[in-house]
Amino acid sequence: MYNINLKLWEWRQFIRHQNKLMKKYLILTLIVLGTIPAHAQIFSGEDVINNANVDMQRFSWGYFLGFNTYDFDFDYKSYVPSPAKGKDFAVDRTIGFNVGLIGNMRLSDHLDLRLEPGVAFNRINFQFTKADAGTFREINSTFVHIPLLLKFSTTRVKNFKPFVVGGVSTSINLSSNENNPEQIEEGTFRMTTNNYYYEIGFGIDLYLYYFKFTPSVRGVFAINDELIRDEDPNSFYTGNVEKMSSRGVFVNFTFQ
Repeated sequence: MYNINLKLWEWRQFIRHQNKLMKKYLILTLIVLGTIPAHAQIFSGEDVINNANVDMQRFSWGYFLGFNTYDFDFDYKSYVPSPAKGKDFAVDRTIGFNVGLIGNMRLSDHLDLRLEPGVAFNRINFQFTKADAGTFREINSTFVHIPLLLKFSTTRVKNFKPFVVGGVSTSINLSSNENNPEQIEEGTFRMTTNNYYYEIGFGIDLYLYYFKFTPSVRGVFAINDELIRDEDPNSFYTGNVEKMSSRGVFVNFTFQ
């Protein structure tokens, strides 16, 4: 029962935090849309169809810029009765930056296969809550992130086309410290270098006069255990961790 209560509490905290972030991202998206030139005619009500044949290409290319936020999901071997005190680690999320390229292959009128290799920069702050002091860690990470995604689109309506996207991805954590001999007790937090995820999200294609602009939001959830534990199986820091996996939200702005 404690395990279930703790998981429910953790997910409520995660969803509450993501809702706040989504409000900020929505405001940012509206600001970006507000800078679109008037001749794009997205909100003009005119029946001008921009880039009418852009989706008919077998292959297309582009790039994206965006933001991300990551945190860690911990599974513990044992808990104390209170869910709040049952968390060995308290995580403070920050906003990072994404940049990358897009390769798109059209499979049908409503289905595309996408490869989106990019680089993600972010920072996660966390504290080991069962120690009095000296356990604050700042983790600055750089990921080479490579998703393979299926994009399911609706029928285009004038210069709009909503879609959902999902798939799998892998990443190389260039700041993992996986082979560093120092342990967390000595001040070094170690993670696996190669990680695997599943992703799901949504967005909308906006057809402008010169290009296609696409804001999207995507959730990224690690599949594997990413924590490199201390050599001592009863380590004060890592001995109680059953699994640690990252999860994040990507907000990307794509130009094709």
